[in-house]
Amino acid sequence: MKRTALIVPVLVIAVLAAGDSPAATRTYTHQEGYFEHYEGTSTCLQCHEDEATSFFHSQHYQWQGETPQLVNAEGRRLGKLNTMNDFCTNPLASWIGNAVNSDGKVIAQGCSKCHAGLGAKPSPVLSREQLENIDCLICHASGYRRDAYQDEAGNWSWKPILWQNQQGLDSVAKRISLPERTMCLRCHAGAGGGPNFKRGDLEYELNDCSPEFDVHMASSGNNLQCVDCHRGDDHRVRGRGSDLSGTDSPDNPLDCESCHDAQPHKLAILDRHTDRVNCTVCHIPTFAKKDPTDMVRDWSTPQRHEVANKWSATITMGQDVQPVYAWFNGKSRITLMGEPVRPDADGVVTLMRPEGSRKDKAAKIHAFKLHQATVPLLEGRDWLIPLAVDEFFIDGDLHKAVVDGAEAAYGVHDQPYRWIPVRRYMGIFHEVQPAAQALECLDCHREGGRMDWAALGYKGDPLLEAID
Repeated sequence: MKRTALIVPVLVIAVLAAGDSPAATRTYTHQEGYFEHYEGTSTCLQCHEDEATSFFHSQHYQWQGETPQLVNAEGRRLGKLNTMNDFCTNPLASWIGNAVNSDGKVIAQGCSKCHAGLGAKPSPVLSREQLENIDCLICHASGYRRDAYQDEAGNWSWKPILWQNQQGLDSVAKRISLPERTMCLRCHAGAGGGPNFKRGDLEYELNDCSPEFDVHMASSGNNLQCVDCHRGDDHRVRGRGSDLSGTDSPDNPLDCESCHDAQPHKLAILDRHTDRVNCTVCHIPTFAKKDPTDMVRDWSTPQRHEVANKWSATITMGQDVQPVYAWFNGKSRITLMGEPVRPDADGVVTLMRPEGSRKDKAAKIHAFKLHQATVPLLEGRDWLIPLAVDEFFIDGDLHKAVVDGAEAAYGVHDQPYRWIPVRRYMGIFHEVQPAAQALECLDCHREGGRMDWAALGYKGDPLLEAID
């Protein structure tokens, strides 16, 4: 058997906590002889300008990518910067800056907190200023930590917290390595506003978990790092789920068969399943096994958090969640900003939908997190409106958050809007179970089992029909 695999569209960005970690006792490649003092990204560019240039063009920096798997993208480059999700919606109105509550506590810092730049928005045009905006240390320096600072002119940027301590900064800046699991999880497990809020299958627990939690990443087992599976050429990360618009490596895809045989079970009845059933169905029976995940986010109903002294949407969390199942042929359909929405028959707008059906021989049944939300829609045009969330977290002024979001996205002022229900299918690829904990026959093939056969295009349980 080939090596085990992970499959997720991971965006590798990190902010490591400083302090006495194993990093302090390790030997790193740049500890001797490379540079004396770290003076910002220009220090890295002295030797790594080609690498910085390749990273500049990557989706990790541009937050947009090629879209050959989106059936309605029409060749456009799409990503976080120009699409809308149903968690924090879009970064246009909430890029960088401290949102401070009445206690003086910083409760948000903008979406760029997890962008591998130093505060400037990415430009499609390569320049010295853009290369020097790349924050190499955020992914490559163990122990690196940064914060948002405002200059006298009111401009915000990200700086190392040790920027006034040259000796300490030099020490951290020389701890260079490939991105490690901890680095990736700092952003990817914290996306959406809290631990495991967004993804559901990317928890901090993965940093040091058991084989029963994830058979691939278990510290005492295969101990795979994220880059073992997702590393591509020229800073282009491999892997894409159903829910990501752009992709970095369309010609270098990642799936289970990148490491495993197509029929790995050595048991005919199980191997027959692999023609139409993706590995995730049986090997990820549940997700969000430790940290609950955001399953429903109602932006129309602000919720006050007295202890934290902040506002948020009303969020319904789920733990140990059973996935939903749908056909997926590798293509998706997205609902885009600036285009009229098209509600489904039940009145709900699907923001990202996997393509495929039982009749589609390229499709397999996959496991998904199905996220639901309520978001604003611009009256008259039926366009999705992102929210300006950071100030809303402080004062709970929802109307202002919508109005400011519409202005940032479309340049319209104080236009009427209404609230609509939406949903999003999100690929589930982590927290993979070993064979002993995978689903068994009767989990699906019994009356009341977990499969909705009618929704999948069957008259009933295909196994029971075959027996009859």
